[in-house]
Amino acid sequence: MTPIPVEPLHTIFENTIRQNADRQAFSDYGSSSFTYKQIAEQIMLLHRIFEGASIKKGDKIALSGHNSSAWAITFLGILSYGAVVVPILPDFSTENIHHIVNHSDAKLFFASASVLGRIDPEHLANLQGIISLVDMQIAHETKSGLKSVMEKARQPIFKQDEVLKMMRFEPVQPDEVAVISYTSGTSGFTKGVMLPHRSLWSNIIFAQEHMPLNAGDQIVSFLPLAHVFGLLFEFLFPFTMGCHVHFLTKVPSPAVVTKAFGEIKPHLILSVPLVIEKIYKKRILPKIDNPMMKLLLKTPVIHGVIEQKVNKALTETFGERFSEIVIGGAPLSEEVEQFFRKIGFRYTVGYGMTECGPLISYTGYKQSRFRSAGKVVDRMQIRITKDDPKLKTGEVQVKGDNLMLGYYKNEADTKKAFTDDGWLRTGDLGYLDSEGYLYLKGRSKNMLLGPSGQNIYPEELEARIMNLPCVAECVVKQQGGKLVAMIYPDREAMECSRLDFPDIENKMNEMLKHLNKDLPAYEQITSVEIVDVEFVKTPKKNIKRYLYT
Repeated sequence: MTPIPVEPLHTIFENTIRQNADRQAFSDYGSSSFTYKQIAEQIMLLHRIFEGASIKKGDKIALSGHNSSAWAITFLGILSYGAVVVPILPDFSTENIHHIVNHSDAKLFFASASVLGRIDPEHLANLQGIISLVDMQIAHETKSGLKSVMEKARQPIFKQDEVLKMMRFEPVQPDEVAVISYTSGTSGFTKGVMLPHRSLWSNIIFAQEHMPLNAGDQIVSFLPLAHVFGLLFEFLFPFTMGCHVHFLTKVPSPAVVTKAFGEIKPHLILSVPLVIEKIYKKRILPKIDNPMMKLLLKTPVIHGVIEQKVNKALTETFGERFSEIVIGGAPLSEEVEQFFRKIGFRYTVGYGMTECGPLISYTGYKQSRFRSAGKVVDRMQIRITKDDPKLKTGEVQVKGDNLMLGYYKNEADTKKAFTDDGWLRTGDLGYLDSEGYLYLKGRSKNMLLGPSGQNIYPEELEARIMNLPCVAECVVKQQGGKLVAMIYPDREAMECSRLDFPDIENKMNEMLKHLNKDLPAYEQITSVEIVDVEFVKTPKKNIKRYLYT
């Protein structure tokens, strides 16, 4: 592969707009579209608003709403002005949104209609104003004069054919802050991850050199843009390649997502395991999980034909022409991955975290290994730190260009996050094989100890239990030295099987007896606890384990 010229981030963005001026850039699924040139016009308008409002380089501007062209354009407008973007998930509680806007010292707040209806400007007194993402009008003015600034900014100051010539992205230094990403992690405490421009640049350059996209390719953006996985790989990276990004503007269910895939036929798909596993469980498993099909799948020659047909059907579900599906954000079910391998499905699993903006490891699907998260990415280093040299598994620690600067206004947690010699403590457990492939075992804080000091990784047990019929969600906890499986049942599957809650508990206990036969004594599940409401989750759809364990 020919190396891509390495340019500063602001130059990369300027060049992609000029080189792809007349191409379609952004579309709201089933609605309006923008060319790259029209995006440039909107960016110039935002710059005039910021200048009129006396926003300076390095000032913070908050942004909240579901994925949309307006969200993406506003992000580019803030970043290209040299200000700092504070993306906030629209699903956060009102209290959390207030906290983040205030804690980040934001000067302006751009918000969607759904967010505007839930916030109280009285609790956001430090803002100059709140601006609607729907129509770029003032929703609330704290500092007088902002309305006149907006009106003046809308007056064109140059001819339309001069837009590309006049457009300018503010040059920045690599270590200047680009994004402060607030995540309500599994610990329940919200921290603002300060990502510098070099982190965005390094992730984008890696993707340009290793991920299969070209100018004019189609992308579906359904992962939350307020999280770095969706932000970098469904938006910023495709944008720099001259792609056409289709934003799903509502909360995406698997049905909505697959409908969009079928219509748009994306060239690259990014996903979290939850979506992939639901599609597998609802669309594929019912077709192959019967005695006749199981027999045919064990029959020489015939099984190969069936696997090809299943692969074709699954590929069509995702729009057919994708190069690969990149799965990240959480571990993929072992059963699902095993099935994908068997039928030759085009997928790969990557690994990252917000603090690395996000990439740590990735390998294209042709080089990927079963249960591996790939190899460490360019401009990053990785090491495994063990308390006992005899152990295979230890904490994954990383350093390199992707790394955050620290947590905003939180020196104590920033210090805890790094070792004395500058490596980031990921909190994840894993090991490297002889060829540098990374294998993850779980979170260090989740690890349990067996009766004789054995390491028990609850995530691995949960993955097995999740593959059982009628299981929607699961948490394995330790209670009185015994392992207990908390299970939220799949209500749809229960209805199909005509089961009620007393029945489901008996059924689960029976299934776990069979599961325990394949587990060592110290990993035996001793009892089941049925819960009747979904587990509370983080915005990335990871269960907040600390609430239950």
